[in-house]
Amino acid sequence: MRELPWPARVYLVAVLTAATVLIARSDVPAAWDVLLVLGLLFLVCESMPTLLNVEQFAVSVSFSASLAAVVLVGAEGAALVGLTAVFSVRPGLPLVKRLFNGAQFAVCGYAAGWVYEQFGGVSGVPEVDEFDRLIGPYAAATAVFVPLNILLTLTMVKLATRGEVPLRGMGQFLLSYLGYGTFGLLVAGLWATVQSISAVLVLLPLFVARWAFGQYHAQQRSYDATIAALCQAVETKDYYTRGHCTRVSLASTMIAQEIGMGAERLRAIRYAGMLHDVGKLGVPTKVLQKDGPLTEEEFAAIQLHPMRGLEIVRGIDFLDEAFEGIMHHHERHDGKGYPMGLAGSEIPEFARIIAVADAFDSMTSVRSYRGARPVAEAVEELRKCAGTHFDPAMVDAFVRALERRPWQPPSRVVTVPDEATETAAKDHDDPTMPIEVLSGG
Repeated sequence: MRELPWPARVYLVAVLTAATVLIARSDVPAAWDVLLVLGLLFLVCESMPTLLNVEQFAVSVSFSASLAAVVLVGAEGAALVGLTAVFSVRPGLPLVKRLFNGAQFAVCGYAAGWVYEQFGGVSGVPEVDEFDRLIGPYAAATAVFVPLNILLTLTMVKLATRGEVPLRGMGQFLLSYLGYGTFGLLVAGLWATVQSISAVLVLLPLFVARWAFGQYHAQQRSYDATIAALCQAVETKDYYTRGHCTRVSLASTMIAQEIGMGAERLRAIRYAGMLHDVGKLGVPTKVLQKDGPLTEEEFAAIQLHPMRGLEIVRGIDFLDEAFEGIMHHHERHDGKGYPMGLAGSEIPEFARIIAVADAFDSMTSVRSYRGARPVAEAVEELRKCAGTHFDPAMVDAFVRALERRPWQPPSRVVTVPDEATETAAKDHDDPTMPIEVLSGG
């Protein structure tokens, strides 16, 4: 516990105290056989969670046992079932995390049980013909348990890490989590028909749900690893833009969130931002790193890099709409861009977003021909180019996003390999530095 920051320690003590008070004031449920089986079911699921993409963050479907306890043994029983998380046999789980998990599950279970009763639910093994009257109270209990569980956990993550709370995809995750809550009603239903053996029968769908959680997040990790490998290849070839694809992805996501994109499109724009320059793999290195004017042939090679990028990633099915962002992010709002000279609304939305993010990161990063520009100066340049280079709506959305989430420019230190040339080429994404082309070169 000593390694926790003091706000996290205070929060932990508060949650532990709340759980202790709730359990101490409660009457012990008489149905010990029900309580024991549900506690074991909870413990089995809690001991084998599914790891998520967030570091040291896991989720299990054990809460279904707590929600079943809300119906079968009431708020006090649900709190005791949740408290069994303290005894989780998950390898390497510190005592502090066990205590917090047990306490927060106890609080969530008690709160859900109280709401269940307020909505007319009656605790105890129900009759089969009574289930239609349980659905409303059970839904209310689930709607309290799941968000409260997530809120308590994310608050601890925030206080313990002193970092940003991982909210990406949280809406979709919350809906999935609420859906898995229906397993609790399944446990209660089986109990009403076949008694305690229901816990054994429900293990199968519970572990199918756990497997589905794991497969989904394993797939996402695989996708992210694929994208990261391609970005690493680009940045190894064009070392003066190290970290550029990650920052463009972040800025693109900020714009997309500002204009209200849904979760699936947000993931696609994040991938598009990461891969927008993957076509540089098809451009000769000497052209990317050339200092000074380009010949017409060299400039043509630069202009082809969006199309090269599309050729490289065309077979990656999960990119979806990201293809359009990769292909058209160098189009201009006035129609003077490349590769197809699209203008205004002809340019796909993803490409209009990435164009703004790409130029902004270029201006606020160190380049061989100049230092990084201040954020305020880069924003002013974006505004100046709105309507010519960029879609004004996307510029406005990015400015609003920056007001809520200040931008952290990259380090001014650029590490250049020993075998590199003395100077690298200008960044072709900077709208303030037009590319010089030698006619007839």
